[in-house]
Amino acid sequence: MSMMVGFSTSASMVPILFQAACPECRARFELSAGALRLAIGASRRTTFYSFTCPECETAVRKPAGERIVELLTGGGVRTLRLHSTP
Repeated sequence: MSMMVGFSTSASMVPILFQAACPECRARFELSAGALRLAIGASRRTTFYSFTCPECETAVRKPAGERIVELLTGGGVRTLRLHSTP
């Protein structure tokens, strides 16, 4: 996962795009922040991002380390904080 930073022009703001790949069909593509979801859990095991592959429509879920979390939250990806119940 990597991020392509948008920039401001006098006419409009270019959106931030994230480069991703599908483990199923091996396609590589760019996704907007709206196409991604980030879930932050209590551990590394429960922290992940997800998207639907635009090529094969497979639901993809990948682990998200600290750097990925920083990139996605900084890029405006919707974030869900997972809470454990007592």
